[in-house]
Amino acid sequence: DKTVSLRKDLSEMHEWITQAEEEYLERDFEYKTPDELQKAVEELKRAKEEALQKEVKVKLITDSVNNFIAKAPPAAHEALKKELDVLITSYQQLCSRLNGKWKTLEEVWACWRELLSYLDAENKWLNEIELKLKATENVQGGAEEISESLDSLERLMRHPEDNRNQIRELAQTLTDGGILDELINEKLEKFNTRWEELQQEAVRRQKSLEQSIQSAQETDKTLRLIQESLAVIDKQLTAYTADRVDAAQVPQEAQ
Repeated sequence: DKTVSLRKDLSEMHEWITQAEEEYLERDFEYKTPDELQKAVEELKRAKEEALQKEVKVKLITDSVNNFIAKAPPAAHEALKKELDVLITSYQQLCSRLNGKWKTLEEVWACWRELLSYLDAENKWLNEIELKLKATENVQGGAEEISESLDSLERLMRHPEDNRNQIRELAQTLTDGGILDELINEKLEKFNTRWEELQQEAVRRQKSLEQSIQSAQETDKTLRLIQESLAVIDKQLTAYTADRVDAAQVPQEAQ
């Protein structure tokens, strides 16, 4: 009987839709690791593609029902037509929901990758600060050399806040959705602790270098005064020597 066969096709398709909804849309997902999140994205992509492939089956069922209805009396096809409409609506909703969920998870995955990218960039900058702090631990030379070290440190510290703001926003977006929250919180705590420690150390080093510059400038000034004084004395002594003046005849400081 054609009606029985059509109803069987409709029923099988309904069962597949219900199973897909339970498997991919009604099940609670928890993403605690990147692997779980990536696996879910791939799984939903396959489910979405599989659902789209069922479009051929739905079209065949639709054509078969419509062909049967065209030839059968109204009393025989009213129930079938209603079942077909329900099937088409359910199928379209399933495709739409699967596609929507897949897109959402893809955006979440992209958000996670973006967060890692910003963290990597900021940690590279922190590595540079660490190297610069080591390089400025014991700066040798006068005020000019120390000033150059201070300038290079200050240039490095003039780092825009944009990346750190992005890290904060991306992390908030993910953890608000309960996605990779433990891992993200752990990474952020480690990053923020390191950031704060290096910032404080950099501020201390800047103050230390400023004090070293001041000390070096004072030393340079003292040395310059001594050199000027020695030059005056040297000139006087040279003049005394040239005039064959005895030491007992010159002022005490010249003696």
